[in-house]
Amino acid sequence: MPCAHPTQAVDPHPRGGAYDRPSVGFRFLHAADLHLDTPFTGLGATSPQVAQALRDASLLAFDDLVRTAIARDVAFVVLSGDVYDGPERGIRAQLRVLRGVTRLAERGIATFIAAGNHDPVEEGWSAVREWPDLVTVFPAGEVVSVPVERDGRVLATVHGTSYARRATTENLAVRFRRTDAPGVHVGVLHANVGGRPGHDPYSPCTVDDLVRTGLDYWALGHVHTREVLHRDPWIVYPGNLQGRSPRPGERGAKGVLIVEVDDAGTIGEPELVALDRVRIDDATCEIDELADLGELHTRLRELGQQRLLAAEGRSLLLGVRLVGRGALHADLRRPGAAAELLQVLRDDAPLDPPFLWWDRLDVATTTPHDLDELRQRNDFVADLLEESTAMDEARRTALSEEWAAELPADLSALLGDERPDPTAAARWQEAVRLAVDLVVEED
Repeated sequence: MPCAHPTQAVDPHPRGGAYDRPSVGFRFLHAADLHLDTPFTGLGATSPQVAQALRDASLLAFDDLVRTAIARDVAFVVLSGDVYDGPERGIRAQLRVLRGVTRLAERGIATFIAAGNHDPVEEGWSAVREWPDLVTVFPAGEVVSVPVERDGRVLATVHGTSYARRATTENLAVRFRRTDAPGVHVGVLHANVGGRPGHDPYSPCTVDDLVRTGLDYWALGHVHTREVLHRDPWIVYPGNLQGRSPRPGERGAKGVLIVEVDDAGTIGEPELVALDRVRIDDATCEIDELADLGELHTRLRELGQQRLLAAEGRSLLLGVRLVGRGALHADLRRPGAAAELLQVLRDDAPLDPPFLWWDRLDVATTTPHDLDELRQRNDFVADLLEESTAMDEARRTALSEEWAAELPADLSALLGDERPDPTAAARWQEAVRLAVDLVVEED
């Protein structure tokens, strides 16, 4: 990605008075981890129509980002890394970004882009050689500081740097320093702050490292969940723009943050504007009071419609975990039963947007047998239950970490930043339930 950074202050509203000014001093938009034009991962089979909708979701969300920036009359937009998903980036994604930032520039809105571990500036190929004047792509190897002006007044100074290569393990935060410029000072950095679990330790730093720079707002990227790490100064992960898999960090509302600054320079609570085009959700359904699979089918359809309504006009990717004890437990354990029920749900759901796609149906129901009574028996079942209770969480975690460490290098690379959850409790409990069912049924 070629780097561009203006040497003079940026005035995001050169025509003065052409736009509806906020009652506050100014606003800016903070987003990160767009991963544009990449397929969803970790899904089961999908229809071609759904697969294409999932592929387009991130690009349409970016279009909405541009529209939101214009509608909210922001002074500037900050994209804190991983705009693209890999060094090759893709022509469709790059031209979509160029079109979007050009629209922003035409309306006097500056854009600041930092490259992260997925789109480092010295790796891969770029289709864009020249950017509009109001676009700053931060270079690697140095921190560049760009003032943002409105009507001759300095609103903010935006400081940022990019990754040169994917595996950037240097603490880049220590390069940032507040300057003497007036206004709010914003830092743009793609980093793992405080060793966030499940993410590669790229540009590792601490909250104290960021606080010591003297900046007022840290526009971070890299972690896909929305988090406020500190409030004075603000240190914020906005989460990703569009969820990309059923993993916990990808679920729920995704989008951008609108940050308001009053005339005194006080920064308010960042406001989430949800822009995800396909919402990823997870739910549980209890079987305790259900008599048969027909009742379960009806309950699941009702649950799906409730969650689709809660998505507020978006398409929905839904995974459901069946839990509880009851007569349905044996039916659901029948080979192929859950898969057949999942297919029926998919066949029932229309695919016209906003669609509901049933991603998975996990069976975690429990034997209707009283486990406390089974523990009192003097047989193998009682021994099995006693052993399962004795196996503590630390041992389960250790076993799972051993498994994760043995992953082949190519599979580990495919998993990317987010590593497998090291908790093996669910698998262990599932094995115990199945073993108890099989042994008791033999009785």
